Amino acid sequence: MNHGPGHRPAAPRLITDNDTLRASYHDLQEGALIIGRLRLAPSEEHLLLDLKERGVLLFPAALAQQLCRSKSCQAALLTPFMPPDTVAVHDLHTLLATVNRFGAARITRVVSKHDRKNGGMGVHLWPSIEEVFNHCSCGSLALPLVVQPFFPNATDIRVIILGDYREAYIRHNPNNFRHNLHCGGTSRPCELTPAQHELCDQVMARGKFPYAHIDLLVTEDGKSYLTEINLRGGLRGARITAGQYRDRIDAIHAQAQQAFNTNQTTKGKL
Repeated sequence: MNHGPGHRPAAPRLITDNDTLRASYHDLQEGALIIGRLRLAPSEEHLLLDLKERGVLLFPAALAQQLCRSKSCQAALLTPFMPPDTVAVHDLHTLLATVNRFGAARITRVVSKHDRKNGGMGVHLWPSIEEVFNHCSCGSLALPLVVQPFFPNATDIRVIILGDYREAYIRHNPNNFRHNLHCGGTSRPCELTPAQHELCDQVMARGKFPYAHIDLLVTEDGKSYLTEINLRGGLRGARITAGQYRDRIDAIHAQAQQAFNTNQTTKGKL
């Protein structure tokens, strides 16, 4: 059938892959649903905002997808759950104010985290916040980044939450303050306390995460804080296998799709 010049096929209401999303992006209508994490370049996060403003639905939510892409975004929005004096630094003025803040609090050693590096590769330990400022102001340390006090002898816990599945394990490296298994750490299963379970639930609710990998820091005095959250992460050290992991993610996505289809059917009958 010839629809005449300029005809474009109707945009899909349900999208489950990035190629279809890119091909139909400008034709998407309010109420369409995209299931799965968007594959975006570091400068393309504005697409999440555009889709949200146009009424396109995302699962996982746009907020969760933005948070897991940026440590500085996490430090800005999830501050109440993070260690005290965790700061997202976007410019030298903020960093200089942080120098004063840490000096007044008598904070010495600090940790910095690159905005978009994972696996412990962008984490650095400094003798003082002044050292961080010196490197940033001289151009040898790029902004944005996250800075926070260093907590010696802290325990690092990785939590994996996939619907009703939840497991936790301690990561430890006696030779490196980076406990990531990628950096040489070892792991052993652990049981979360009720307070740690609640912390994970609160973080996921705030960030609209339907599933997550959550890193917790437990200080010497037993206080637990969020250090990082992501939609995906490595499974080294986990009991769940890669195949089981994929099956559970697929099941969560299928539930979201079923709820969407049911809602569309209900609307069609009105």
